Amino acid sequence: MPATILIIDDEKKLNDLLARIIGLEGFKVVQAYNGKDGIKLLEREDVQVVLSDVKLPDVNGVDLVSTIKTKKPYVEVINLTAYGTIHDGVRSIKNGAFNYIVKGDDNDKIIPLLNQAVEKAVLQQNAYKEERKVAGKFSFAQIIGQSKPLLDAINLARRVAATGTTVLLLGETGTGKEVFASAIHYESERRLMPFVAINCSSFTAELLESELFGYKAGAFTGAVKDKKGLLEEAHHGSIFLDEIGEMSLELQAKLLRVLENKTFVKVGDTVATKVNIRIMAATNRDLQKEAEEGKFRLDLYYRLSVFTISLPSLNDRKGDVELLAKYYLKQFTDKAGHQLTMNDDFLDQLKQHSWKGNIRELKNVMERAVILSYNILDRYSLPPNFNNQTNSNALDLQSVEKQHIVKVLAYTNGNKTETARLLGIGLTTLYRKIEEYQLG
Repeated sequence: MPATILIIDDEKKLNDLLARIIGLEGFKVVQAYNGKDGIKLLEREDVQVVLSDVKLPDVNGVDLVSTIKTKKPYVEVINLTAYGTIHDGVRSIKNGAFNYIVKGDDNDKIIPLLNQAVEKAVLQQNAYKEERKVAGKFSFAQIIGQSKPLLDAINLARRVAATGTTVLLLGETGTGKEVFASAIHYESERRLMPFVAINCSSFTAELLESELFGYKAGAFTGAVKDKKGLLEEAHHGSIFLDEIGEMSLELQAKLLRVLENKTFVKVGDTVATKVNIRIMAATNRDLQKEAEEGKFRLDLYYRLSVFTISLPSLNDRKGDVELLAKYYLKQFTDKAGHQLTMNDDFLDQLKQHSWKGNIRELKNVMERAVILSYNILDRYSLPPNFNNQTNSNALDLQSVEKQHIVKVLAYTNGNKTETARLLGIGLTTLYRKIEEYQLG
């Protein structure tokens, strides 16, 4: 499909002449004679490049560049003028124009410039479409549930997303704090920039400092070259610090500096690095209480908790259990390549269960149930703690275990590491069981 060029010029003869010349090059051309009609065409047509006169009857063509870029950032604009000035040329480029040329003097430049602008616009449009897909995947619309506590939390998150405010997400393990953080990022003005997440409890204090702030070559044994930290990787975007309560007091002081003046010093460096980032944090601990007890920096707590959102536990939104179960059923049956249904008994068991692990636990339960079932998910597809069934016959238990391992191995196409993860056992234990049951 040929690229579409929008010409905006109130001189009809010149507009028509340009349209004929550009059309002969194989482009689709649409024409407007003022800024207002040009914007309407931009919104209606799949335009890649705009050729706009500077002197239009209703708007300055240089100012129009900003409007075009706001509506469709990937579109390239070439300003045309009868009387070029350095001031207008500089302002045009600053507003995001691809180029600024003088009519008549630069006629031979138009087609080569147009080809260059189209090439750039097409690349940008493809990237923009992919970025919008990612943004849609992580938007608030993808958060499943209709319960009031959840909708209240989403409403708060939507309101803060449009700002650059620091956000502290509170809630039990498995309530979806990272999901909320990514939705806040992807519905903010930073949506096209990086979203970086790190779990502070997964590292020692020394490793966490290196991961966050980066280091200079020679800072310590093994640091053979400079390394960017996650704060720098998130420049112009957002960083999410999960389990912030696990961060050491020394590192908390360094994080406070980032919040206060947007600078930090890499490990082994003496020069401060500047960053423009939004910081979001999460914890399942009572940070205020810990701050008052001296276990967490009070000044950092106040900076992090500018805007606090408490996420409800799954036990506080039992009405959403069925919706979530259906979502995960489809996800895992699509992966397994066969369709299953849930009977009422299965759903009743889910609704009555006390979800200590919240959504994460429900997801794991559904994945396990899909692996173990053939046609219908029933109470026997659930872990033993759901239906309290026990079997004292050791031989029968071994048979069940063997069958379970066989099913999971089939589900993962023989991937031992993934099988061990799903079974919740170590890889060496899995190999021992495979040998014991002669499954190799």
